[in-house]
Amino acid sequence: MRAPSILTLSDGTVFEGEAAGFLPDAGVTQGEFVFNTALSGYQEVLTDPSYAGQIITFTYPHIGNYGATALDDEAVRPWCSGVVVRDLSEVASNWRSTEALESFLVRHGVAAITGVDTRALTRHLRRAGALPGAFGHAPRHVVAAAARDARGTDGMDYVTTVSTTSTYTRGERGAHVVALDYGIKATMVEQLAQRFRVSVLPASSTKAEIMAMAPDGVFLSNGPGDPAALVTATNVVASLVGEVPIFGICLGHQLLAQALGARTMKLPFGHHGSNHPVMDLATGRVEITAQNHNYAVAPESLTRGVVSHVNLNDGVIEGIASPVDRCFSVQYHPEAGPGPHDARYLFGRFVELLETKVEGA
Repeated sequence: MRAPSILTLSDGTVFEGEAAGFLPDAGVTQGEFVFNTALSGYQEVLTDPSYAGQIITFTYPHIGNYGATALDDEAVRPWCSGVVVRDLSEVASNWRSTEALESFLVRHGVAAITGVDTRALTRHLRRAGALPGAFGHAPRHVVAAAARDARGTDGMDYVTTVSTTSTYTRGERGAHVVALDYGIKATMVEQLAQRFRVSVLPASSTKAEIMAMAPDGVFLSNGPGDPAALVTATNVVASLVGEVPIFGICLGHQLLAQALGARTMKLPFGHHGSNHPVMDLATGRVEITAQNHNYAVAPESLTRGVVSHVNLNDGVIEGIASPVDRCFSVQYHPEAGPGPHDARYLFGRFVELLETKVEGA
């Protein structure tokens, strides 16, 4: 028998459910509530460092029905603050599964609430935007107080928390790429390592430390939090623009845009899912993409470089490029593990950019 649990948003909206996963001693969990519309890949979502500080609401009703396996981890642990589901499956049916999702949550200290009307919660977040709040099995007034005190991601630097603290290498062939870890996903490293010799550096690395590695190119990874709060990281990227070819994804895209003089803005409820249509403006080709971001590049602020991709749902900028500066970036996730692989050509585009550098040297 599960204990009753209450979910309260900062605007006072309340949902009822049952406690699941890890049960914190304080009986309450705080964070910013967002929703993800993917039908599968819950473990990859949970372990994506880009969700640091956020509570993930899964819109698909059955979560956990194929269990969990270390093979699907995108990081050494989940960084999200908590999980909201309609039905947390107690039966895992998959030959790859090594444990139930709930035991995975308990082992990693991630609190969850199940039995929530996630459709109603999602509709509310679509109207009101991503909201801070809290949930837990503590008394209702305790949860309500925690919800009022909860913070969103605006102005927050979570990159320092999720980034590696030491350099490591992957891959044995091709050009040498330095990847700055703002919260890099394992699948992202894997895709790079299939094509390059990769040195993954902490997000705090300086231009001198990066260039001391003699990179043929620099990769800017995904990551959590508000890009506008990452002033030092933006300045480092700006110092690299024009010095070395650059490819950025997600937060890396936002940091590159800021380095080129653009501003970023917070979207009402962000893009979190695996079926977002994006058009490549150079070819007219439409890709189905996986996305996870609450912030985007403000269109009127981009004066250096060009828009290369747009979201066909809402027109949000999904890619930029500055050929003269030999850099480009996309807001979505071409590595998409799991998810559509339509956009993996972008890694090949980075290969071509580095090969052109070698031939023209």
